[in-house]
Order: sequence, then structure tokens, then C-alpha cells
Amino acid sequence: MFISYGMLSTHPPTRCGLATFNSALAAELISDAGSGGVVRVTGNGDDERSVPGVVHTWSSGAAGGWQGGADALNSYDVAVIQHEYGIYPGADGADVLRLLNRLTVPAIVVLHTVLAQPSVGQKDVLERVVAAADAVVTMTDSGRDRLLVGYDVDAAKVSVIPHGVVVGADAPPVRTRRSHLLTWGLLGPGKGIEWMLRALARLRDLDPALHYTIAGQTHPKVVEREGEAYRDRLQRLGALLGIAHAVSFRADYQDPATLSRLIASADVVVLPYDSREQVTSGVLIEAVAAGVPVVATAFPHAVELLSDGVGVIVPHQDSAALAAAIRLVLKWPAADTGVNVSPPTTLRWPAVAERYEALAQRLVRAEATTVDAK
Repeated sequence: MFISYGMLSTHPPTRCGLATFNSALAAELISDAGSGGVVRVTGNGDDERSVPGVVHTWSSGAAGGWQGGADALNSYDVAVIQHEYGIYPGADGADVLRLLNRLTVPAIVVLHTVLAQPSVGQKDVLERVVAAADAVVTMTDSGRDRLLVGYDVDAAKVSVIPHGVVVGADAPPVRTRRSHLLTWGLLGPGKGIEWMLRALARLRDLDPALHYTIAGQTHPKVVEREGEAYRDRLQRLGALLGIAHAVSFRADYQDPATLSRLIASADVVVLPYDSREQVTSGVLIEAVAAGVPVVATAFPHAVELLSDGVGVIVPHQDSAALAAAIRLVLKWPAADTGVNVSPPTTLRWPAVAERYEALAQRLVRAEATTVDAK
């Protein structure tokens, strides 16, 4: 059954996890111009240039922008909507509800955040989003469990489809004599980098010496709010701890090929996040897929994904525990890490997209049956 897809999300050239996710999924679901298009959500400071595949732009600063977005999505068979509180206008992103209620085609909503302790407004919005959607996707079992336990939603609507991973061409790792630690992703308060810097100061006795790379631009919303103040604080902390020489900040954009080589060069990927809410982490799944051991704080996706021995979980905001875990992982023989050097086929984007296609076909068939019954 041929199905065309209208996709609503932030989207490149916006650089954020949601945009990257939507771009990868769209590349699989939309094979040509006739099979779909992207309705791009933009915020203040976003690059507004014309982008291939984008059929409409919903500027968060435009009053009533949800109407044009809904009308564009209605020209396709199924709408696939990425949900995150921070990207849509209105209190707690409530304008996405207006768009959902204007849709005349089935809607799949992909939840990137399911809060354990939402505000009253956040809980209300998410419950109404699920009620308005025809199907809802979480990317982890922990996300689904949290949704069903903490919110009044229809469990029959909820499916678990994992975050996809890109499998690029094999690239030789760029190795140095020093053991290489890596954290990457958009930078901002809450990433927990300051705890990792304190952990690095506890590891100065190791031979070969450690080198820690922090790769990624500062999150656009953080730049808008405080510029590069967080990165500056981290650099000052490194100098104060006497480890500035062992830390590299790479603030340039990492294209997929460059990022692949950087990940391959790492001995350990460190995710020291402060958040206890993160049920989906694209960075985490890319690290595991690349075959690199992970040390991560106990956010839900890490607890779920690393439970089979491909990494170590540590408490939040605990530099001593981070240091101890890194010492442990660096002693693992490469053959005994338990990490697959290639991601399971079920996690590769083509397989993930097939599950979205199956869900979309089910919704279209159900809609056709309802129309015939009338």
C-alpha cells in the first residue's frame, strides 16, 4: 500500500536531536517528492533558508501558525509528529493540540520526553496530545511504562519503536597514545560536564594519560539565553582543576562522517547527564551501536540499554563514581566488553522505518474501514 507522509518537527538546518531524528526518519519514509514532505517548526534565530523536502514552515513566533501547518499535513495520507514541549508555541507547547484537532488524516505522535514529575500543565497537554493522536510512539520500554503509569492515556494507542542508528562506512579510528574519553551532543547546563571534569582530575595518575573531548555546539536556546557562558564556566573549571591541557572543546558542527570517526577514536563514551528524566538519548544509542563502552548516569534510557553489560551506570552528580567507573572500563579487554561492533539490524534506520510504515498502514486501513462502515 502506497502511503504519503507529512512530517512535523524541527528539521535541518536546525541543529538539535529532534531535527536530526526527523531528518533520518524522513529520509527513509519519503522516497521522492510525491511521497511526502516536512512541515518544519522554527524558533527565534533559526536559519529560515529554503530546505529541500520542506513544504511548509511553522514559525513559533507567528500567531496561528498551526493552521497552515495542519493544512499542509492534511495533503498527505498520514501525519508523523515529533513531540517535545519546547518546540511548539503556547503554554507547555499547547498549540500543537490545535494543529492535531485540525487534522483530517491519521496522526502518529512520537514522544521524545515523558516526564516522571510533570507540571500540571505539562501533564494536561501530554494527555490531550495522546487523546488527539491515532497512535503514539515511545522509543523505550521505560518511556512507555512511565506514560502508562503516570498519565491517563489509552494504552492501546502506545507502541514502542526504538531510536534508529545510522550505519556509515567503516573508518579507521584516529588513535593517540592517550586513552580517549568522549562526550558529544549539544552543550548546555544539565549535561553534567562539570562532574566529568572533576572526575578527570581524579584520574591524573593513569598511564597513558587521559584526554577528554567535549564535542558539539552550544544548544541554540542556551546561546539565545546566555551565549557561551556555560562553555566558559567549564573552561575555567578545567583550568582551576589543573586539567585544561587534557580537555579539548570542539565547538564545530560534526557532520556524520566526522562524528563517526570521532566516536571510533574513543575508548569510553561518557554521558554524565544531570537529568533523571531522559527516556530517549540518540547519543547513547549511537555510542552503543558504534561498539564503544559507555559510562552514564542513571537516566532511564541508559539504565534500560546498558543493563546487559555494554557499559556502567553511576549515580548522578558523583565525580568519584564517574572516575571509578572509567577506571573499571579502561581495564576491560577489548574482546570482553560485551559491546557489538555493529548495531542489531532492528536498530538501523531502514528497519525502524519499516515499523513506522506498518503502523501507518494499520491506521490507514482502520480509517478506510470506518469510512466504509458509514
